[in-house]
Amino acid sequence: MNKYSLLIVTSLFLITSCGGTMPMLGIDGNKLSPCPDTPNCVSSQATDQAHFIEPILVSASVDDTKNIILQVLDDFSRVKVTQVEPDYIRAEFTSLVFRFVDDVEFYFPKSEAGILRVDIRSASRVGKSDLGVNRKRMEAIRKKVGKLTQLKT
Repeated sequence: MNKYSLLIVTSLFLITSCGGTMPMLGIDGNKLSPCPDTPNCVSSQATDQAHFIEPILVSASVDDTKNIILQVLDDFSRVKVTQVEPDYIRAEFTSLVFRFVDDVEFYFPKSEAGILRVDIRSASRVGKSDLGVNRKRMEAIRKKVGKLTQLKT
């Protein structure tokens, strides 16, 4: 096999295997999975500043907020909602070129004083750096949810 053919085969292998293996996700003891040590994850439950992102706070019911989040997710390209539970939503975002998969989670613990806290987590399955993509995505989702919940209240 010549060098050019080997390069093509290797590139195709790398591109098709970039989805990565889905980590253990979900809620365990009222907590989302912790972020790994790599900088390609953000979570509103993180205890370190590098991974921490503010939760989404809304003055709407859990059901209304879940429907709004599902509507917002539907507006994005290359996203697949994989799990919807009474207090949890999980989705997968896939990048256009290399097909990298990022896992995005929303957790709805009990609300207090009319304010619903939505804990959020977004993490890449592979690699170390995501160039801030997960944080930017979650901030865009926060902004869209904020606009839609303001219209409902």
